[in-house]
Amino acid sequence: MVGAMLLDQLGRPLRDLRISVTDRCNLRCTYCMPAEVFGPEYAFLPRSELLSFEEIERLARAFVSHGVSKLRLTGGEPTLRRDLPELIARLARLGGVEDIALTTNGLLLPRLAPALKAAGLHRVTVSIDSLDPEVFGRMNGLGIHPQKVLDGIEAALQAGLGVKINTVVQRGVNDAGLRELWLALRQNAVVRFIEFMDVGNHNGWNLDSVVPSREVMARLSADGTGAEFQPVNPDYRGEVAARYRAEGSEIGLISSVTAPFCGDCSRARLSAVGMLYTCLFAGTGTDLRGPLRGGATDHELRTLIGGVWGARRDRYSEERGEATQTPRADKVEMSHIGG
Repeated sequence: MVGAMLLDQLGRPLRDLRISVTDRCNLRCTYCMPAEVFGPEYAFLPRSELLSFEEIERLARAFVSHGVSKLRLTGGEPTLRRDLPELIARLARLGGVEDIALTTNGLLLPRLAPALKAAGLHRVTVSIDSLDPEVFGRMNGLGIHPQKVLDGIEAALQAGLGVKINTVVQRGVNDAGLRELWLALRQNAVVRFIEFMDVGNHNGWNLDSVVPSREVMARLSADGTGAEFQPVNPDYRGEVAARYRAEGSEIGLISSVTAPFCGDCSRARLSAVGMLYTCLFAGTGTDLRGPLRGGATDHELRTLIGGVWGARRDRYSEERGEATQTPRADKVEMSHIGG
């Protein structure tokens, strides 16, 4: 049952919940889980510490009662979580949930896409940062060929899932091949280009590595100016990507660094161990697993969540800009709460 709209201190409603189901991943992308940090000896979470499907379902129901209507499963790499279709089926049965999505690197979609669709998944967002095998192999940290991801995209399309593409743009790394990637993928998916962000503490972020979205748009255009791209009205308040159309296709630009959109952020994040974070760049969160496993009632969980969101004042990307782009050094890792 969906309750009354819950607003934070800046008047932002709670509408989206991103649920991390694992901290593990089968890639080592340099901007998320660099291999020099997340190497063979890295201690990932034991299964007993992860929220069970029953616990995720119960917490999701509490969030839905506060007005959440969109759920997104993340990781790590969420398709590594065993029996993932079972979780999706549980979430799909919650009244009030209008959309269930999955953020993935796509490598396991050829095997899983039909079952995910049958369970109730609506769409996937697949990450691919270059079609150049050398560039992509270097960025994913393991030399994986982009065709592996393209096969996953095709499997999702064949299963009837909606598909979006996410591409993180880094200057001097993959910015030279953006138009080629867009032209190759635009017939089947909206490609979204993301400014390189200072998520976590290990990706070596600096402002010089950021390619501003306005420059990305110029690189995508046929004449190098970006003038032919026409803005598309957002579908809803808090839409992450600014959308544009040109040459019969749409792109999305996610400009968290140069044009922060904190003022419309409606997203909460639940880590794989049940920590509630109210910002992608948060340093601390609120433990929900402890009360959940300690016998808290549904009402008590709902009250706890409402109190956290009601006190929320996060606007990190705006504050980063006001601080002349100086990142804070105590942020939660993206592998714990997804993108």
